[in-house]
Amino acid sequence: MLGHIHPNGWMSLGRAPFQANFMGNPNGLSSAIMASTVNIEPQTLAQKRGLSYANTIKLLFDEILNTKQPADRVLANYFREHKKHGSKDRKVIRESLFSLFRWWGWFKATGDHQQAPQFFAMLSASALIEAHPWQDIAQAWHELAQSTVDYQQLQSLSANSLTDKLALVRQQFPEVSFELTDLLPEWFWQVCPIAPELRPNLIEAMSSRPPIWGRAQGIDSQSAVKQLQVLKIDASLSPYFADAINLGTKSMNFNEISVYKEGKIEIQDLASQVIGQICAPEPWQHWWDACSGAGGKTLQLRSLMQTAATKQNPLVGSIVSSDIRAHALEELSKRAQRARFDGISIARWRSDALPVDANHFDGVLVDAPCSCTGTWRRNPDMRWLDSLDAVTDKAALQLDILSRSSKAVKQGGSLVYATCSLSPVENEQVVCAFLQQHPEFSLVPIRHPFTGEQTEMLTVWPFEANTDGMFVARMQRNY
Repeated sequence: MLGHIHPNGWMSLGRAPFQANFMGNPNGLSSAIMASTVNIEPQTLAQKRGLSYANTIKLLFDEILNTKQPADRVLANYFREHKKHGSKDRKVIRESLFSLFRWWGWFKATGDHQQAPQFFAMLSASALIEAHPWQDIAQAWHELAQSTVDYQQLQSLSANSLTDKLALVRQQFPEVSFELTDLLPEWFWQVCPIAPELRPNLIEAMSSRPPIWGRAQGIDSQSAVKQLQVLKIDASLSPYFADAINLGTKSMNFNEISVYKEGKIEIQDLASQVIGQICAPEPWQHWWDACSGAGGKTLQLRSLMQTAATKQNPLVGSIVSSDIRAHALEELSKRAQRARFDGISIARWRSDALPVDANHFDGVLVDAPCSCTGTWRRNPDMRWLDSLDAVTDKAALQLDILSRSSKAVKQGGSLVYATCSLSPVENEQVVCAFLQQHPEFSLVPIRHPFTGEQTEMLTVWPFEANTDGMFVARMQRNY
């Protein structure tokens, strides 16, 4: 075993005890102990700190793998229960944890992560691959791994491109065979086909952190960017949409940013913003957001209506938002109030019956529940927690929701179907099945906002504009 648990709740390696940061679940203690046949004793302050970090990260990592709960939720619960961690500690723990999942396709081939030296080697490799600033801790992990590979030599290697990272990990683990395709699960390629020449682009995008995207509402985007830049936030305008803002990749507390607290900025990935742009609601139209969640797209639709309104084309339209989750709709109401948006009402799904009037709306948006494979850049853990079933078991539900919701579209109105999945099983196949059953609807060609290409159904790939992945199709009811 890696050290042992003392009666007073301390974990040690060898003879030197250090307090373990256990999570609230006492049943998870056994998973905190890293099995090892090697007696390791930390010698330096960096090694002691590295051990403490490793204990915490290992606990969290195993908790996520064992419970299959999303990493961001497990991490948030942990920090809520353990407020002793300072901002630097939280950053080391958070970034290292997500880094392990981002490169797990490689690391899992190196050996059993329950073996202490192996886990230390994985932590060290992740810090090198992503050039984390805590290189003293990374070197300590490398030393605790008892690796024979020279750390300074590894540190001197470039890690800019994905090819560089592949060379680095091959250098650190020379006995293991690695391929770029290992970074995504094998089943992903079965249900998310892409042209062979584009595979490297997709893998590189999925293996990098996307920027935080925001959307200005009720304020000029240039004014919003200036206010954010004053706060030392790396904000810049998007070349694609007038209200989109790139906020960089650094973590930030939005509750401390006035332009956000005032409802003038909403956080919404650029690919998600594509959906509202495809909807293109007119100020006079009435729309139904049938699967609204906490309302990101509802707010976008209302903002687009406001922006398009003129004296000749006044804002007289409305949006009804629906979801099965009461708490999500409560959050939507809070966000709409913060943005000072009127014209938004709530109609919760309480049964299979439509919560709104049939044949009533100029536009209906169905942002259907899905596998979320398009969001794996932000949630690298999910690619290893989910399985093929996450994609294949949802099409029937998606088709049912789309079919039910279509009844609310009036003649001449629009029906928009969207997911954050990259799989045709949840996307094109669902739309085609719907059109076969509902001949009164037909596809409306749409133009790809990033490439300019015209298509009947649009998949936004993460590498096209440094975004999440998204799918959208727009249909019209003809009779």
